[in-house]
Amino acid sequence: MTDGAKTFLQELEEAVSQGSPESCLRALWHATDLLIAGRYSEAEIWTFGEVIGRLAEEIELESRCRLAKRLASSSNAPIGVVSKLALDDSIDVAGPVLRQSERLDAKTLVATAKTKSQQHLLAISTRRSIGRDVTDVLVARGDQKVLRSVAANDGARFSEFGFFHLVKRSEGDSILVEHIGLRRDIPRHLFQQLIAKASDEVKRKLETERPDMESEIQTVVADVTGVLHSKFGPASRNYFDAKRTVEKLHGYGNLNEAKISEYAQSLKFDETAVALSLLCGLPIDAVERALIDPNREMILVLAKALDLSWSTTMSLLFLGAAGHRITSQKLDDMRSDFAGLNVETSRKVLRIYRSRKETLECASKLHRLPQLHSN
Repeated sequence: MTDGAKTFLQELEEAVSQGSPESCLRALWHATDLLIAGRYSEAEIWTFGEVIGRLAEEIELESRCRLAKRLASSSNAPIGVVSKLALDDSIDVAGPVLRQSERLDAKTLVATAKTKSQQHLLAISTRRSIGRDVTDVLVARGDQKVLRSVAANDGARFSEFGFFHLVKRSEGDSILVEHIGLRRDIPRHLFQQLIAKASDEVKRKLETERPDMESEIQTVVADVTGVLHSKFGPASRNYFDAKRTVEKLHGYGNLNEAKISEYAQSLKFDETAVALSLLCGLPIDAVERALIDPNREMILVLAKALDLSWSTTMSLLFLGAAGHRITSQKLDDMRSDFAGLNVETSRKVLRIYRSRKETLECASKLHRLPQLHSN
């Protein structure tokens, strides 16, 4: 910091302790201008922040708005000052920094999203980048405008919890369905749930957005239970990465119960589904449906056929459950059902199911062949 800047800050300190409200306000704008125009270390910015914070303690709404606009895009903005502005009840004050300031940390954004108005949440939803901790709050508390905005934001990142709530709250909102459906980071199983809940709306939206896939979309929406995101919608990068990783592991003979348990406990749905598909010899869509089916019988049979422990099976059940939650009573009932299953019997059921799937696939392929004879 230059000697002139140091002297000026000392004068500002005197203005805070001795000056009138008018002189303090003039000093505030001088300090802000000096801060924005200069190049300072974090320690020096902190010193400016202490002075500006004291000068701004009693300023009126109009001046707070002006200060927020000045600091919103500044890389020198004092973290303490912009954090206080972000938590201002007035959206005219908080809005600029919530939308633009790169100096706000996730903790402040989460606190604002948890306690302030929908306008505050909407401002946050337009940020250039938004972390998962923040979007978790936005999708839980946000109104329709907030949900649409954050779902359409390419810079927003969502946890599985966040995507689950987006899909859950999208019913009846075709615009939100479209925004969610076009995200390439949505997990495959949640994309299936999205389509299943709003097939008519999704059909219209996807036909508009993906004319190249119109024929497949029409088939998909007619029978959503057999639909996979990778076959008709924007493919999940996570799925293909998971597929390559798990198949490589399987090729080396290292895909086992411990890996399945690890994937399920880490809420890695794609990895878990691919692993079960490989070990059970079932198509990926069948395994995905078994994982998310409210009737848990099929996943219990698959787990028993693989001779998995109850601990691993329980992880699979929680992975596919809505919100990853199961009541203790339901869990006890499923444990009892699982204990009553026989390994060999479950393997017979699995073989029958595989055989049936293969027969249906062959019939489907024959149905699609050109007809050589007609009446």
